Amino acid sequence: MHTGRRYTPYEFFRWTLRDTLWLLLIATVPTVLYACGLSFVALPWQPVAILGTALAFIVGFKNNASYGRIWEARQIYGGIINDSRSFAYTLRDTLGGKHAETVKRMFYRHFAWLTALRFQLREPRSWENMQRHSNQDFRVGHYTVPEWNGKLDDELKEYLPEEEWRYILSKKNRATQLVALQSETLAALRRDGEINDFQWTALQRGIAAFTDGQGKAERIKNFPYPRNFASITTYLLFIFIILLPFGLLREYSRLGDGTFLQGYTVWFNIPFSAIAAWAFHVLDTVGESAVNPFEGSANDIPITQISRTIEIDMRDMLDEPSLPEPITPRNNIVL
Repeated sequence: MHTGRRYTPYEFFRWTLRDTLWLLLIATVPTVLYACGLSFVALPWQPVAILGTALAFIVGFKNNASYGRIWEARQIYGGIINDSRSFAYTLRDTLGGKHAETVKRMFYRHFAWLTALRFQLREPRSWENMQRHSNQDFRVGHYTVPEWNGKLDDELKEYLPEEEWRYILSKKNRATQLVALQSETLAALRRDGEINDFQWTALQRGIAAFTDGQGKAERIKNFPYPRNFASITTYLLFIFIILLPFGLLREYSRLGDGTFLQGYTVWFNIPFSAIAAWAFHVLDTVGESAVNPFEGSANDIPITQISRTIEIDMRDMLDEPSLPEPITPRNNIVL
């Protein structure tokens, strides 16, 4: 997540540099051909304008859907924050001082669940965009993805006893199994008469809320923006970018008629066609960069920071003297 007021012009320039050079090259080729006397390469501008209008609607629809996905992901993790705090003080106050070790063990198991979940959500998918050169180039020197630089096994070891740690590592969906262990512990306390049915029901609702939040996050992670919509946007954008400089050749060529610039204004086609194409391309790329809110991009939901915030709050409820440091932005980006 970007925490500054805006991306700087330099950041945008660096992010789009490769694409900008390609757009300038695409605009240069038909302009040079036209200037060399091959006037038949010029196309009427009306069909290109109609295509551009249709493309504007499609890109707008895609960006709206992308924003909806990233906002839903933020709401999901906002719910996890609230549910974690509620579960924590309910568990602490229900079990009291007699079961302080059980409370601490369940608190740390919850930290392990947060850790396993964020590692699972950062796993790459074939439709995600972090393999793009522009995103890789931007990431270098700007920010790091903690889940890519660390190992889940090592981080879980900080929260779980040896036996549980080995058990969880043997499972496929480790986050789910950690929640299952929490439910199992509550069931044992109920059977032993340590908590009554009302207390068990209240705590079990918290477990169900975590399962619900995890499922919603996994739905966004594992279900991409529909590939049919994404594909048609890409194809139409490609056609528009190719045709645009051909459709503006005659217009820029006539621009200098009757002035000292006559015969030279056709070269304006290169920068201005590239700028118009750049605007459409960047709008589409901005939407694409937000459509997968857990992929590790600079526009991601900061699930690592949120998980650390929850851990700090819950450890504070245990009156632990040493709390972990909050995660702060680096170059205005925090994950």
